[in-house]
Amino acid sequence: MGQPELIWDVQAELGEGPVWSARERCVWFVDIKGRKLHRYGVDDGSQRSWATPDQTGFALPAEDGSLVCGVRGGLYRFEPATGAFDLVTPVEQDRPQNRLNDGFVAPDGSLWFGSMDDSEQTVSGALYRYSHGLITRHDDDYGVTNGPVLSPDGRMLFHNDTLERKIYAFDHSDGVLTNRRLFAETPDGYCDGPSMDAEGVLHVGLFNGWGVARFGPDGTRLGTIRFPVQTVTKACFGGDDLKTLFCTTAWLGNADKRADQPTLGGLYRLAVETPGVAPSLFRW
Repeated sequence: MGQPELIWDVQAELGEGPVWSARERCVWFVDIKGRKLHRYGVDDGSQRSWATPDQTGFALPAEDGSLVCGVRGGLYRFEPATGAFDLVTPVEQDRPQNRLNDGFVAPDGSLWFGSMDDSEQTVSGALYRYSHGLITRHDDDYGVTNGPVLSPDGRMLFHNDTLERKIYAFDHSDGVLTNRRLFAETPDGYCDGPSMDAEGVLHVGLFNGWGVARFGPDGTRLGTIRFPVQTVTKACFGGDDLKTLFCTTAWLGNADKRADQPTLGGLYRLAVETPGVAPSLFRW
């Protein structure tokens, strides 16, 4: 395994949601609090940024070349060619204190995503699935949601209750969740965004935990990939062989640490031995 390498000192207040796009050979990610969508090109190191309409928790590539974006108040379609964000469907109009936080596209092209109280004061967050124009709430009562992600065979779904430092597992079949149970806990940091490798090892960003935690399929802690900054928010697998981890970080809540950790909020990468699960494209 390689060492984390800073590839874009983007200084994101809350960098989140990295996702590999094989079609474009790039990594998309967001700065939620900075209200930015970023794109990093792996071949030439190109860097592009767009302002978002509001706080945006995720931006995930779709089959038609657009991105589905979780903007506060709804799901939006983003067109890279024009930079336009268009509202597709409102979300949680009954919970105005909430915003959308993290998301994942399943192999069937459906979107799973979570919400949270923007002030992190109430447990008003929930887990949703969006498919063919229909939003379904599958779980509720989270302080801060992160994830979800599926196991390589699609039979288990993992979702994080970040403020409680707990990772939950569900049985999953055809978009239906059952048998919610505790999978693992992260006492050494807040369990942020999850990702999955091809051997079923769950990788979880540790906010204020200095790295990425790794868990075996049975929930056993396998160790931590250490980083030079304390707030790793999420990792994604990318590159032609899916053996590069691209990791977002943040300086949110740690502004006083920036002198000692000047690259807080940067985008990092490192080589790993086991490939990740190839990301799926969203189907409108």
